[in-house]
Amino acid sequence: MQLQPDREFLVKLAHTKMPFGKYEGRYLIDLPEHYVVWYHNKGFPKGKLGEMLETVYTLKLNGLEGLIRNIQKNFSKP
Repeated sequence: MQLQPDREFLVKLAHTKMPFGKYEGRYLIDLPEHYVVWYHNKGFPKGKLGEMLETVYTLKLNGLEGLIRNIQKNFSKP
């Protein structure tokens, strides 16, 4: 079985900013690692934002932030 990333989801993730809190207005991929780890330990919010933050956690954990930054440069907002 081969996993296919959801292109639309990744493009949306690349252009989504944190909607509240201390880091309001920052792209999710640019959130500090300690903040994303805190959410991982506390529990991600429900819904799309939670899915995106969980994906950001996984990307940061594996050193793959560059994938999202490339999408930011090369793909317009959905």
